[in-house]
Amino acid sequence: MKLSYAKASKDRRALHSYQGLQEDIRDMRTPPIEVWKNKYNDRDYRVKIETEEFSCICPKTGLPDFAALKIEYVPDKMCVELKSFKLYLVSFRNVGIFHEHVTNRILDDMVKACRPRYMRLEMTYNIRGGIKTTTLAEYRKKGYRQR
Repeated sequence: MKLSYAKASKDRRALHSYQGLQEDIRDMRTPPIEVWKNKYNDRDYRVKIETEEFSCICPKTGLPDFAALKIEYVPDKMCVELKSFKLYLVSFRNVGIFHEHVTNRILDDMVKACRPRYMRLEMTYNIRGGIKTTTLAEYRKKGYRQR
């Protein structure tokens, strides 16, 4: 059966529509990110967390996306417990989510968990189709100035 050009174009537009793919991303349930009390909150110091093993799913194609994740933060009263953070990251493995959304979602969840003075999250995705994507998001506590 042959499709007319107009019908084929309409079908292609429907195939490439992203409507509705990220409607619930802010409400998605994830494992909790645990924290512990910072005994050195009287000074600024930086914590760096990195992994090369982050993965999620492209919401359009269903194919896996792999990324290196780098977080740098200045703790305030709490620090992130790393095992719980690892389990949190693994929860994205089967989630269809855009690169930009996952970066902002992780930053939001980390800030909510530990309320840092400053946090920067960078995700560098493996090349797919000749395109490399890097996303970066930052948070700065109101009134915080780096010393």
